[in-house]
Amino acid sequence: MSFKIGVVGTGYVGLVSGTSFAAAGNDVICIDIDEKKVEIMRSGKSPIYEPGLDHLLARNIKEGRLRFSTDLESAVVDSQVIFLCLPTPPNEDGSADLQHVLKVANDIADIINKNKIEDKKIIVNKSTVPVGTAAAVTEIFSSKLDNNTVSVVSNPEFLREGFAVEDAMKP
Repeated sequence: MSFKIGVVGTGYVGLVSGTSFAAAGNDVICIDIDEKKVEIMRSGKSPIYEPGLDHLLARNIKEGRLRFSTDLESAVVDSQVIFLCLPTPPNEDGSADLQHVLKVANDIADIINKNKIEDKKIIVNKSTVPVGTAAAVTEIFSSKLDNNTVSVVSNPEFLREGFAVEDAMKP
């Protein structure tokens, strides 16, 4: 069984995860706000170095399972599962800065409302986030949506640099 998956953020975690999901037979759209980076990935080249990633990237693009875009709305409309692979840099006090995760959750809720989406969506926190983030993201959807269309789950990442493709393909 294959799924329609959206991956928001194409940093190290997002790009490796999205490419690996496509290699496993899923239909994946990876979203990033950096148009130049998106163009590089559309050409089948990885903006990061990770052994084996360029080959998987090019093969899955060619086979039509992996796409790249800056259009979050298209990913929300088309995807059953949406992975949030966003930066969470440390604040001055060392806590995680969740502004990107929370902003994208708000944007997704707005897109669901705008498009009157009633199909169930699973939102996956794949970013490195502290305990309680899933509750904060769930609260965003609960406050903005009249129906129970969204479930929020966490999927921590443990990809090792230099072995990330192997780790993602054989967790």
